[in-house]
Amino acid sequence: MKKKILFVCIENSNRSQMSQAFATMYGGEEVEAYSAGSKPSGIVNPKAIAAMKDLGYDLAAHDSKSLDEVKAFAPFDAVVTMGCGDACPWMPAKQFIDWQIPDPKHMEPTAFNEVRDLIADKVKSLLKAL
Repeated sequence: MKKKILFVCIENSNRSQMSQAFATMYGGEEVEAYSAGSKPSGIVNPKAIAAMKDLGYDLAAHDSKSLDEVKAFAPFDAVVTMGCGDACPWMPAKQFIDWQIPDPKHMEPTAFNEVRDLIADKVKSLLKAL
């Protein structure tokens, strides 16, 4: 049975989008990955698109979504939040995890890619734990 994971950040334009991409890349057929924002920006950050393109993933195919747009896919095996704090509403899930990951939105490419790589490592660990 596939594991369903929801990644949530504020704008759904950087961290949660990259997390969804890594879960898809590393989880393959074993994972259904989703992402959403507590206050979605409506766009995926071009920096995130460029950072993932460097790894061969087309993040331009993703859309910035609200939590309402993904609640139909609940319940989730895990809901991972990143920086939305009290703004993250409850979603049906077996477990809730909060990752303290800085918002890379205004970072230069080198620092942005360090955050991307941190997310990749966290997603790998999460997939092993599920």
